Amino acid sequence: MTKKEYTNGEVTILWQPEKCIHSGICVKTLPKVYKPKEKPWVKPENATSQELINQVAKCPSGALSIKK
Repeated sequence: MTKKEYTNGEVTILWQPEKCIHSGICVKTLPKVYKPKEKPWVKPENATSQELINQVAKCPSGALSIKK
């Protein structure tokens, strides 16, 4: 399974595209971070580490997670 990592230097987001159900919660919650039409589409430097952690916890498919 493909895994992509995006970091702000403190927190690393793991994205597993095969799990993604495209619910859009990430984009709606943090539109400055998640920009599906851009490459890379995740820009974690545009939010605080706590905002990223809180948003990733809401991902319904588990496609987004925090690397520990």
